[in-house]
Amino acid sequence: MKEETNNMNLPEIAGIPIDLYRSMQGRFFAGLAEDLQFGNGTSAWASLTNPVDSGVNLFVWAWAITDVLDTAYRVQIWMNAMMPGIPRISLNVAPTNTAYMPLPVPRVRLEYASMTAGEPVGGVKAFVRRGQPGVSIYSVEDGKFICPPGGSFAIFLSDPETPQIRASGKIFYQWWEEETVGI
Repeated sequence: MKEETNNMNLPEIAGIPIDLYRSMQGRFFAGLAEDLQFGNGTSAWASLTNPVDSGVNLFVWAWAITDVLDTAYRVQIWMNAMMPGIPRISLNVAPTNTAYMPLPVPRVRLEYASMTAGEPVGGVKAFVRRGQPGVSIYSVEDGKFICPPGGSFAIFLSDPETPQIRASGKIFYQWWEEETVGI
């Protein structure tokens, strides 16, 4: 391939962000878990769950918690934990590049549950944050949280300070997937 030059004989080199690159490859996805109900002594959660047989590693790009309007809330980030309740699979998942035909389908699942009792079991509680009513929490992770097949990255919502107040919210994720190599 011939390298193009400009009138100053300098090579033209372009760099693109990794999220754009993965999107162009059809490997970047976005998903939403809506109407996550918690309060009255219960919790809610949404998890990027990488099935044991997926053949891919999960790279968490970003996450957000929005539309929790009625109360302050606690956010716990869990890796590889068993989450309480009966999980449902979100259908609000899509590739960010819709130019492909057929559209790429993620192997990682976006699971969620509302009004659950109990805490996550096992795994690692990576960090805890507090959110204020009506204030979204958003974090760009740049792919630094990597979950192999059988792993997960979960956001657990609760309101331990005013548990009698019922609340709801949404959790949004962006991620990419890469084939496992040598595993």
